[in-house]
Amino acid sequence: MATKRRKLGNPLALAVLATLWQKPMHPYEIAQTLRRQGKDTSTKINYGSLYTVVQNLQKHGFVEVTDVQRQGNRPERTIYGLTEAGREEMTEWMSDLVAVPAREYPIFETALSLMGVLHPDEVTRLLEERLKSLEVQAASGRGALEKLYESLPRIFLVETEYQLHMVEAQAEWVRGFLAELKDGSLPGVKEWRTLHETGEIPPEFQDIPQELDDREDLADRDDLEDRDLDK
Repeated sequence: MATKRRKLGNPLALAVLATLWQKPMHPYEIAQTLRRQGKDTSTKINYGSLYTVVQNLQKHGFVEVTDVQRQGNRPERTIYGLTEAGREEMTEWMSDLVAVPAREYPIFETALSLMGVLHPDEVTRLLEERLKSLEVQAASGRGALEKLYESLPRIFLVETEYQLHMVEAQAEWVRGFLAELKDGSLPGVKEWRTLHETGEIPPEFQDIPQELDDREDLADRDDLEDRDLDK
């Protein structure tokens, strides 16, 4: 099942809806609440664009002005709350994100897909550097998480658990891939090395572009079939 195309696709908009689900707030209070609750570790939050996000949510009928407050000589503060349409949008959006695996494009995956432009020895060196950073990050994250367990219910730490698990999983994969690079057991590494050392494309790589095109065509057909099933 594909996810529904939404009027607003910015994850910050979803974070705002979820924050207003707690109670009506002024945009500045929304920003402070997101930071205080640690949502800036799991959602890319541009506080400068937060007001624009709130205005767009209002334009689409997902939030509405519930009050305008003034304290002394301070500027007026507009308080926003969820509309019924906003609650429905938040619930549907959250349901899609939790239930339906979405195709994402992490930058490390992009780098892996293009790493052939580097010599395999250089890739080995760079991945060793990355692995060290990942191991430090995992150890630090594990220690911090154990400390947080002492004061917070686990339900408030699930995204931190997930982040740590992803770091550990990536470290495990990099470790295994490095082992294959180093012992030469990675299929194609010999040809990859030859390409960089001679400047000539090995015969084994000659038909690869066409085979990759065929793979992409198959993926496109599968995507179209999935869309048809969702109609």
